[in-house]
Amino acid sequence: MKTLLSPQKPVLYAILSASLVLFFCCTPKQVIFTEQELSIINDTLLPIMKVYTINDPADTATLRSHSAALTPQEIASPAYRRLADRLIKTVTDSTVDGVGIAAPQVGIARRVVAVQRFDKEGEPFEVYPNLYIKEYSAEKVTGKEGCISIPDLYGEVERSQWIIITYTHPATLTPVQDTVKDFTARIFQHEADHLEGVLYTDKCVAF
Repeated sequence: MKTLLSPQKPVLYAILSASLVLFFCCTPKQVIFTEQELSIINDTLLPIMKVYTINDPADTATLRSHSAALTPQEIASPAYRRLADRLIKTVTDSTVDGVGIAAPQVGIARRVVAVQRFDKEGEPFEVYPNLYIKEYSAEKVTGKEGCISIPDLYGEVERSQWIIITYTHPATLTPVQDTVKDFTARIFQHEADHLEGVLYTDKCVAF
């Protein structure tokens, strides 16, 4: 049996169809990283990513920039997983040999860091998207720091003994909170500063 449309229904269907076309044409698409960011993430001609240093004025401009947060779509994307993997490969490479790295140090001004967790069994490197430090302890400790973006220089920096961090869990895309202490807390503070365009030399009490 064939259903017959009333005279008004064709007009309604035409309006609805036009509205849907307008919606899909005019609604902005979710951008997954910029073209420049993707070119850095996907550049596998070299085994590790280029580490930006203060020896290059163009690099310094990126190191001094404020990093933007990642969207859930970006964190769930293959590009993010590739970035996380390459950050760890870069910081653990024998030519770099660091204990932490932030995305701005490879030319990507986004809130992503990789940190070696000396407070966990096996001392693994872990990647933290959308890292923020929620709370700093009043207790301070002064310790020696260096930076892969500032070659051949070390200085004494005062840091909180413990901190509370928040970040987005890459699997569940939900916010996570963690308390970190001692040397690992120092690494997180150093890398979190990079996300705000701050270098450890800005906070040195002595060189």
